[in-house]
Amino acid sequence: MAAQKKLIKVHPTDNVAVALVNLTAGEVIDFEGESITVESDVKMKHKIAMVPFNVGDRIIMYGVLVGKASARIEKGGLLSTANVKHESDKVTGKTETIGWSAPNVDKWKDRTWQGYHREDGQVGTENVWLFFPLVFCENRNIEILKDIFEKELMKPKENDYQLLLRSLVKSETGGAGNEAASNDANLFNNIEVKFITHQGGCGGIRQDSHSLAKLLAGYVNNPNVAGATVLSLGCQNLQIQIFKDALDAINPNSKKPVLIYDQQSIGTIETMLSSVVKDTFEAIKKANEIKREPAPLSKLRIGLECGGSDGFSGISANPTLGVLSDKLAALGGTTILSEFPELCGVEQELVNRCVDDEDGKRFLDLMKWYEKTVVDAGSGFDMNPSPGNIKDGLITDAMKSAGAAKKGGTSPIAGVYDYGEYINEPGLTLLCTPGNDVECTTAMVGSGANMVLFTTGLGTPTGNPIAPVVKISSNSELAAKMSDIIDIDTGGIIKGEKSIEEMADEMLETIIDIASGTVKTKAAILNQNDFIPWKRGVSL
Repeated sequence: MAAQKKLIKVHPTDNVAVALVNLTAGEVIDFEGESITVESDVKMKHKIAMVPFNVGDRIIMYGVLVGKASARIEKGGLLSTANVKHESDKVTGKTETIGWSAPNVDKWKDRTWQGYHREDGQVGTENVWLFFPLVFCENRNIEILKDIFEKELMKPKENDYQLLLRSLVKSETGGAGNEAASNDANLFNNIEVKFITHQGGCGGIRQDSHSLAKLLAGYVNNPNVAGATVLSLGCQNLQIQIFKDALDAINPNSKKPVLIYDQQSIGTIETMLSSVVKDTFEAIKKANEIKREPAPLSKLRIGLECGGSDGFSGISANPTLGVLSDKLAALGGTTILSEFPELCGVEQELVNRCVDDEDGKRFLDLMKWYEKTVVDAGSGFDMNPSPGNIKDGLITDAMKSAGAAKKGGTSPIAGVYDYGEYINEPGLTLLCTPGNDVECTTAMVGSGANMVLFTTGLGTPTGNPIAPVVKISSNSELAAKMSDIIDIDTGGIIKGEKSIEEMADEMLETIIDIASGTVKTKAAILNQNDFIPWKRGVSL
């Protein structure tokens, strides 16, 4: 096997390179026909200068401006927050239309997966009966229902921590060992029950409630949901009719069962919950009759996300998602690229890839609005990289964004959507969301994603109540260290063992298995069911 490369330059026009291994001061590296003397110790994932930089010089990575030198940097020197400041090119509109050569997908065009077919033509990767409140006042009743339905229908197994505690208790009291109590099989095999709580629906501004209504309506309309039980208090801002209007706006002909209960109209909690239990049980029985059937890959709607990114994310995991996104676009599937604060610096390419000029304009308008709200709050997109990002080599927002955008591949952009809007069209789409892991995942699923591919270099346990969240590591060290949350490891790309194309094909095979229900994600095994609506305030 050939020795692992020490440096990589992502784009031919870049004037910096990424360290693939730890580098030592004084080390001489032969790279692209010249010798580079490393000026100081450089940890892997960080960047070194391929040319000397004076103050104000442009730093190019991924072929775009990702910052400017704020101090002198010698050739072979380490780039850091001490000598680089965020900078990105300003974009005013479309400058050209970028052509696209679709990948050859002959090997995939006849492949199918086993999904739950809905009357409106959508296909789910899961079959979920969903419980949620219209207002936080009903959270406790949702928790009561969660306890009831999970215990009686899902028969959750006692986890290792519960068994450990039991053994400790019994050792103190002289009891027996840590044997588990017997668990019967689930009553229903083709459906799961899931529960959402939140802190919205009243207080705040009325727009928050309307936004939450659209999000919850999107969850009901998501193909992974068979039906829903909805609790209302009665006096809240998010009135039942507002929710119904939002659902009707997404799918006016929906026949999906939605059971709604208003506590103030019904009376006592006992009366309401008794009705909920009886009615929902009958509805779940019917939903359980739905069986998985073959579906083409065009029925996949996949959210593309990154969180806990590192200096390798943009050269292994994210580009792999990009190649996979292009394949799905060629097959008629849908992918969703979001996290607008992490598209700062790559706007020009994305605008030029928009099929419709109006979509390009809308994208820029949403970006400008978003940035203004952040600036008005006394911050800025330049504050987006987290301490973990910076520690692992992502030192400016534009640098982070350029790597994050690789998840969207190279295909034309078929549509641009604002938060809460439902996506029905095939191809790559842009959705305005924060970069916040859970807020972004929550939003993409609310816009119709039936699966989310989530890349990470540092590790994050994010999941979702109704859609599989597939965790993809950018490096093999993370996959080994946090094997309980990582589903796919793309570290072979860094080590030179696999190409991005090979990794994308392997990933698509795994996605087919997950979509078909034959493989469970680590987030699902951990019962990681995160849900955080975006209140449209400042959130990066």
